[in-house]
Amino acid sequence: MEIIIALAIGILAGSGIWLLLRPRTFQVIIGLSLLSYAINLFIFGMGRLNTGKAPVIQLSKGADPSLYADPLPQALILTAIVIGFATTALFLVVLLASRGLTGTDHVDGREPTP
Repeated sequence: MEIIIALAIGILAGSGIWLLLRPRTFQVIIGLSLLSYAINLFIFGMGRLNTGKAPVIQLSKGADPSLYADPLPQALILTAIVIGFATTALFLVVLLASRGLTGTDHVDGREPTP
């Protein structure tokens, strides 16, 4: 399970960084989204990968804390997903406005010369 999560994080982060370095604005926005998904998976993995465990239970004396899932990473990821959607929507509006004003969607505002 851990190797699958690690591979998913690596593929998402690598693809996001590659897209961030592209010259078009839409590719940069998709790269930022992929990078945020990689970070969300990383934070989720830090909360221990447990299945079938109770998320919030008062620990009594002598109880094993590895039997319970940590709810904090789940709450952080839920907040990050909402903020990520809002940021992506804002980026898309800025992309449309920039393309309307300049007539191009290149990051530097110039068309590449052939």
